[in-house]
Amino acid sequence: MLIRNLLSINIHCLRYFSSAVPCLLKVGDILKQTRTYSNEDVLEYSKVTHDSNALHFDSEFAQNAGFQDRLVHGMLVANMFPRILSSHFPGAVYVSQSLNFRKPVYIGEKVVGEVQAINLRENKNRYLAKFKTKCYKNGELVIDGEAMAILPSLTVAQVCSTNDK
Repeated sequence: MLIRNLLSINIHCLRYFSSAVPCLLKVGDILKQTRTYSNEDVLEYSKVTHDSNALHFDSEFAQNAGFQDRLVHGMLVANMFPRILSSHFPGAVYVSQSLNFRKPVYIGEKVVGEVQAINLRENKNRYLAKFKTKCYKNGELVIDGEAMAILPSLTVAQVCSTNDK
């Protein structure tokens, strides 16, 4: 399950370099990942967090509460942000996150998460980075906010190529 989820994630850097040159994070850069949440994801997340709210498991209950169907936990979707950063910057320390939940995410929906560097500051051979964070489904904003992280370097671990889109 974990390996399948990791392999199903698409990672993109919006600035394009030849495959021989590593990306260096700059203000304005956007890093993205895409994920579709399954029943199994919701169940596993519920086991770890002990969040067994019926909105996530009972379609009729969710519909009676005004939703189309069962919801993916909001914090599970928001986990895309530290996941994006840690996949690009091994050893990054997530410092803070503000979140605004704008729309629900339903099981089976494809979500695009992105972090955009808005401030980078060197501090003792590491970097304090501030990011705008956003998640979309079908082009609609579902979560936004800001995050701070301490990065060991500005070198993006996964090389960007001219084929990334």
